[in-house]
Amino acid sequence: MSHEATNWAIKQRGLKPTTKIVLWHLCDRFNPDFGCFPSQDRLAHDCEISRSTLNDHLGQLEAVGLLRRVPRLDPVTKRQLPTRYILGFEPGFTPVAVVPCPEIGHGECPDAKIADMAEGSPLDGAFDALPCPDFGHGIDAEAVSDFPADPCPENAESRVRISDTNLVREPLSKPVKEEEGAQAREGVPDEVFGDLLGALGLDPDALPGWWQGWPPRLHVQRWRDELGLTEAEIIAAAEASRDEHPEPPDGPKALDRAMQRAAQRKVEDTARKRRKPKVAPAPATKPITDLPAFYADLVNSDRYLPVSAISNTMRDAMLARGLVTAERLRERGVR
Repeated sequence: MSHEATNWAIKQRGLKPTTKIVLWHLCDRFNPDFGCFPSQDRLAHDCEISRSTLNDHLGQLEAVGLLRRVPRLDPVTKRQLPTRYILGFEPGFTPVAVVPCPEIGHGECPDAKIADMAEGSPLDGAFDALPCPDFGHGIDAEAVSDFPADPCPENAESRVRISDTNLVREPLSKPVKEEEGAQAREGVPDEVFGDLLGALGLDPDALPGWWQGWPPRLHVQRWRDELGLTEAEIIAAAEASRDEHPEPPDGPKALDRAMQRAAQRKVEDTARKRRKPKVAPAPATKPITDLPAFYADLVNSDRYLPVSAISNTMRDAMLARGLVTAERLRERGVR
């Protein structure tokens, strides 16, 4: 993490919110000594967006000259490595010069596209720098590629998926955002989500941006499905987190560690209950203190008596105390 890099990202103006979040997380992964090369999966997880959406925003940032992407290959295996991102504040940075596609004239920004961009934004007028849908010019190979070769219009085998270069797409039966939102609402009941907000001390009528919409509900659903926590345990862990942090969390990601600790405790408690209880040791037998009486009882009974079990001294002691008779001793074979 570099404070210089994140401060530089925060100072950039005119970007759309998601685009700026992508830039900020890129700068958060920047290392002053080694550079910035997080994987697509890591960036998409940090920004809580899909990889395809992430690649669109990376293309916009590259188009406005805030970063440059450099694909990397392993020199031995020739496999694709995480892309190296050169940020605009690094020494010697030069933006990518994107040439419009000669086949279809991609790069001529229609008035409707310009109007859709934020007024005064660095993206305004930069539509001509977006990737060419035919050649994949400017597309991050790591995000949309499956093949080992470099994307090039002259190569017979390209890493660019055919689905991403198809200009005619069938309409979706349901919008992706609405479908994911419906899944989140079905997975986490409104009552449970409301109880969670109450446990965190959040006002439902004035929620921060990270707690609005379906993404936080989907996050809570992952706590339940992936960590194995019940809804009651999630609310209890949220209440316990307020003892350590007086202020409510900015978003559900701030509670990830607390939920992981709660899941770990649950696993340990379950394992502890499954352990067999220790069996109490058998009571120790009392030591024999009166040997003449013990052997006399053995002689007078019908139990097996070895001939060598009773010595002459023990025989005399039993006779002296009247515990046995001489006739009984002869019957038992004791001389």
